[in-house]
Amino acid sequence: MASEPTEPFDDDRDALTGLAGADAVRERIAQWHTQAANNEPAPIHAMMVGLRRFDTVNLAYGEAAGDSALVAVAARMLRFAADELEGQWIVARMGGGNFLLAANESCSRERWQWLAEALAESIARPIANPVGSGTMRLWPRIALMRTLRGEDADAMFERLAEALERAQHATGRRLLWVDGEMSLAGRSGALLDADLIAALDRDEIEMLFQPQFAASDDALVGAEALARWQHPALGRIGAGALFAIAERADHVAQLSHHIAGRAIGAAAAWPRSRRLSLNVTPADLAAGNYANDIAEILNETGFDPERLTLEITEQALLTDIDRSARTLNKLVDLGVRIALDDFGAGFCNFRYLKLLPLYYLKLDRSMIDGIVGDPRDLAVFRGIVAMAQALDLSVIAEGIETEEQRALIVQEGCEFYQGFLRAKPMDAGEFLEFAKA
Repeated sequence: MASEPTEPFDDDRDALTGLAGADAVRERIAQWHTQAANNEPAPIHAMMVGLRRFDTVNLAYGEAAGDSALVAVAARMLRFAADELEGQWIVARMGGGNFLLAANESCSRERWQWLAEALAESIARPIANPVGSGTMRLWPRIALMRTLRGEDADAMFERLAEALERAQHATGRRLLWVDGEMSLAGRSGALLDADLIAALDRDEIEMLFQPQFAASDDALVGAEALARWQHPALGRIGAGALFAIAERADHVAQLSHHIAGRAIGAAAAWPRSRRLSLNVTPADLAAGNYANDIAEILNETGFDPERLTLEITEQALLTDIDRSARTLNKLVDLGVRIALDDFGAGFCNFRYLKLLPLYYLKLDRSMIDGIVGDPRDLAVFRGIVAMAQALDLSVIAEGIETEEQRALIVQEGCEFYQGFLRAKPMDAGEFLEFAKA
């Protein structure tokens, strides 16, 4: 994750989702205004997300399922912000089914609307029902704005809430600017799809590598590959939104093959002790030839399958767990290791731990954030590590940013970590030098 998050304040954190509350947003907005250089206004953009008719989720599935949906939305917003934003940002729950994302970074109006559209797509994806079979879907509406010079958080909240109320009653549209505009004369979906195809042809999808370390002695063990696309008009597009564009254009397989080939090809030049981690999409697992495709890339590059880890999320497993298990077992037979990614970001189905050939459990950063100062967070962390050890799974902690966090995960038996404490994502050349050092 290459952007700079703004962590929730311990005394203003939503009990269910762990997100910041309104008071934390007020303080953060004030700080951003104070930090603005040369008397220039802070480039603050914000969007408020409302889950349309969320009360029907509680009625249809029960409050436990509704709570799990809110936790999933919080996790998706945090992941989206980390993947797509380059400056400072904060994600907050504003009560009920309303959430807020604010960012302190220069951003065109077109890009901010596109980000809102991509976030809406992410939130609308199926969510596993933790208290029954099947999945749930939510239908977000989003109000968005750029703040005025010196505008405080309360004025921002009020204008966003008014726009969101109008958006909730609009038919067929899910975005509304606070000035009343429903859409922009920006890049259409078809143009963006064409841009992606051209970017693949021109090899413009960049690979970054987030280093991973042994927790006990900080030895470099490998890196997670991250895809980025620097769009000439919209700016940086992260992996999540990149695959959403590819899915709409029916080019997921082409994009996935391109990324795997680029990442594994780069890793083939690393010292043989360094491992590569690749993310797996739902479309990958749904494709009958995915294991063969990976085997072909490994053969072409000469990369040892035993140095490759494929990271899967709960989202990738929702469609057909049995088919996913068959595909993953084929990969394990090649020597590839499997990690269950983003564990703790939502209500995880523990059935996955029984059915899948897992080697690693990778903890979402939300499982790490409070372990130093919050006894309950530490107790949950200890419980997860103990469960993993009982299942003979190695644990990777994501989002380690302080020495205190690293010391604590070592004490509790966590074996590996990644995060900004030791290194931020770097390009292929930089990581090769880093890996050889």
